[in-house]
Amino acid sequence: MKQITLTSFMLIFCAVFLTSCAKDSINEEVSSYDQTVTERLEYNYNGIEVEILDELNLYRRALGLSELKALVNVSVESEGHNEYMINKGVVSHDNFSQRASFLIQEVGASKVAENVGYGYRTSEAVVNAWLKSKGHRENVEGDFTHFGISVRQDADGKNYFTNIFIKK
Repeated sequence: MKQITLTSFMLIFCAVFLTSCAKDSINEEVSSYDQTVTERLEYNYNGIEVEILDELNLYRRALGLSELKALVNVSVESEGHNEYMINKGVVSHDNFSQRASFLIQEVGASKVAENVGYGYRTSEAVVNAWLKSKGHRENVEGDFTHFGISVRQDADGKNYFTNIFIKK
């Protein structure tokens, strides 16, 4: 039993701390805002979201990597984080450990990573920005099986992006 508990703890630790984006302080991770989105069975992908999913898979195929499958639960979690960022008015990875834990429990993810972005107008622009960033590119090229995406606009029409990758 101790081995299972230790193994579970290590998996969660790795998922949280081995992602591409570092926290500036522990305060970024702690928030009273509950971001975990309730279960939803469908997600209506908009045009830019579909384009991002397609572009990421096109890039992975060009490298000889397997395509990732879109998973509704992951997109719903991405959407919840976009709403959080819009409400706060800041791009962040706040509460990533909560999203990761939820996906580990709810969909059986063994590994979770996240890319976020702000202000890009096209799918090509945000994907290119992620690919130019070492840590974000590592997520795109990582050993994952599924992903989700959400793109939402704030009141000023600026796009917020959350792309979560998981391995099942």
